[in-house]
Amino acid sequence: MNTTGWIILIVVVVVIIVIAIIALTVGRNRKREADRRRAEEMRQSAAQTQLDAREREAKAARAAADAKQAEVDAARLRQEAQEREAAAASARTESEEAMRKADRVDPDVRTDRQGNRVDDGTRRDAETADAAAAGTAGTAAPEATAAPVDDTARHTARHEAPRFDDGSDRSTR
Repeated sequence: MNTTGWIILIVVVVVIIVIAIIALTVGRNRKREADRRRAEEMRQSAAQTQLDAREREAKAARAAADAKQAEVDAARLRQEAQEREAAAASARTESEEAMRKADRVDPDVRTDRQGNRVDDGTRRDAETADAAAAGTAGTAAPEATAAPVDDTARHTARHEAPRFDDGSDRSTR
């Protein structure tokens, strides 16, 4: 081989080496870019996962707060129900007392000293009422605890048609 052949051969080898170096560098740069993109995608995914986790924590905190509020509301409703029951019992007692007073005033109704009717077969005296209120049935009279009180006749008689005093002395029912 002559000198020109050797020069061409060296130039070709150098060009091939340069092309190989450039190809390796470009390949390495592409791989680095791909790795950077993949790392960025992983960071974005991790950030999204973290955001989702915070959102779940917030929802859990909201659910816990809602549950606590529901407990408070339930307690408030229980208290309100108890107050209404007490008010109803008080109104019932006042109503019964007013009925006893009305029976005491009414000349057509026979009552005992406490204002309880004695002519309709349902006898409720003060001892029975006190014993029922206190929860001590043992102190009540034996005949009062023997059978439950039937107020249907008592209430029915009170709600009949109104009676008017026309001056005559007849008692009709």
